[in-house]
Amino acid sequence: MEIARAAAALFVRQGLRATRAEDIAQAAGIAPRTFYRYFASKEEAVAPLYAAGAELCIQAVHDAPPGLSVPEALRHAVEHTLSPGAGVSAASWEWVRTLIRLADASPALGKVWAEVCRTSEGALARTLAERLPPAKSEGPADPAGEADSGGPADAPDSADDNVAPAPAIPPHLRLTAAVAGAAIRVAVESWAVTASPSTGPEGPATLALRNLAALENYAWPEPA
Repeated sequence: MEIARAAAALFVRQGLRATRAEDIAQAAGIAPRTFYRYFASKEEAVAPLYAAGAELCIQAVHDAPPGLSVPEALRHAVEHTLSPGAGVSAASWEWVRTLIRLADASPALGKVWAEVCRTSEGALARTLAERLPPAKSEGPADPAGEADSGGPADAPDSADDNVAPAPAIPPHLRLTAAVAGAAIRVAVESWAVTASPSTGPEGPATLALRNLAALENYAWPEPA
């Protein structure tokens, strides 16, 4: 995270193109080889900062009162993380604005942002699954896990090494996480390309709440 902060500071101050991996290493007080031990490129260096914001929001969904519905828990998370001073300071939001603008302008940095968003969708799906009854959060039974009459139950599984396991999260819940994540991501990205302050009617929190409100007819999973 220290390397990520050093990279972000340089990107914000002097731009992505003018910043080298060696510059980031020097700013972080490490050797270039240490930098490459953690990151393959200068763009990847800010991935922990991108991920930190998503993790704050997902943790807020996790910590939302258990009696809330899924959309209520999402609104709770937005209000507690996207409002300056609640999860991220107003000054940090200006860094967010610049980093997202850079991601829009740089294919390499955009790829890092997209991968963080995709990973966050999976984490959000798992968090939502924890808020739902087991019957609605478990995936379908895996028939391959049952022994058949044609062979012993403890047969070697080396033949299945190249077969991906069945997903633990049902498709509808994965879709829900993708829909909710997109509503929040688009709000932050839409705000970032403007000069609007991070608070008020055009701030990221308000835009995200507006996007979630537009999904009122979506078939949200039912809580216990």
